[in-house]
Amino acid sequence: MENWQDKFESWKRRRISRRHALFAFGYSLVLSTTLFSCSNPQNDTQRKAILSTSNTTNTSSISSSSNSKKVVRIVRAKQLTALAVLEKQGILEKRLEPLGYKVEWSEFAAGPQQLEAINAGGLDIASTAESPPIFSQAAGTPLVYLAANSSDGQAISLLVPVNSPVNNFKDLKGKKIAFQKASIGHYLTVRAIEKENFKLTDVESIFLAPPDANVAFSQGKVDAWFIWEPFVTRNVENKVGRVLIDGSGGLRDTNNFYSTSRKFYLENPEVIKVFLDELQKAQVWSRNHPKGIAQLLTSATQLDVPTLDKMHSKYDFKLVPITEEVITKQQEVADKWLSLGLIPKKVNVRDGFLTPEQYAEITPKEVLAKK
Repeated sequence: MENWQDKFESWKRRRISRRHALFAFGYSLVLSTTLFSCSNPQNDTQRKAILSTSNTTNTSSISSSSNSKKVVRIVRAKQLTALAVLEKQGILEKRLEPLGYKVEWSEFAAGPQQLEAINAGGLDIASTAESPPIFSQAAGTPLVYLAANSSDGQAISLLVPVNSPVNNFKDLKGKKIAFQKASIGHYLTVRAIEKENFKLTDVESIFLAPPDANVAFSQGKVDAWFIWEPFVTRNVENKVGRVLIDGSGGLRDTNNFYSTSRKFYLENPEVIKVFLDELQKAQVWSRNHPKGIAQLLTSATQLDVPTLDKMHSKYDFKLVPITEEVITKQQEVADKWLSLGLIPKKVNVRDGFLTPEQYAEITPKEVLAKK
């Protein structure tokens, strides 16, 4: 009799697990529709990202139940960034091991896909520009902004084909500009349009994830592409594209952010504190060792050391304190997206920010000293 009861209980647990997995997958699909619905048909990349998120969630459930260590899942950066350095150095893993955690690094096409995964339970810490968190908040995700990073405006560029007759942004009126929807490329396209007193309808927006936009750009199917490094340098080095403008000179007026879910923040404050502490150390090291970071990240970026060394000046490698000014600017961006009809409702970005006291508990002291 006892053996039969054990089997019955095991059967029930398997049913509940499958039901939970199906719910997570369905919710992921709903969120994707909210974030990425647009007049332009989307390609398979977005759908693959959704499926990947669901699979990651299921795998993590199995991993957590079969291992004693908890798993913290952090986005993998394939750029010349301190986050990429943090992964390569392996120091974070050593810091978290005594706390009972292991680290998994997960790769995503861009910021919106990261935050979709945050909401679906497939990622714990994301690294994005200003716009993905806003679109995520608009979709109802209980997001927390953990830290702000320097803007690195020069690392975001508008590429045109190397033989394009386009000489300035005005020449793109009526042309096709590709970018990931809800990304920094999208935001800077809007900024450039407003700077020239254009309307958003004066250009044709082509919503493509970076890998697909890269193909479309190289095949001449779009007239321009707003994208970040290392896509920029790869296309310039291969003589496929040239930089028309970048985010410097005041065009970019926002920060990058590290974010998580409200649940992860509440349940893992010590992990977050350790993560930000090690990230800050990686920022300082990256800023002070241009050749060292180039040598460390040549395989991740698929660029040689001399090229990465030249790119170093495009990055500031700084965590900055989250201040009222940062929150106010983020609200301005949210209101901009609402005015353009690209988010369905007004977003109060402050819902995702912590109090000054809460930030003081997790933010490295040297970062807080910059206020």
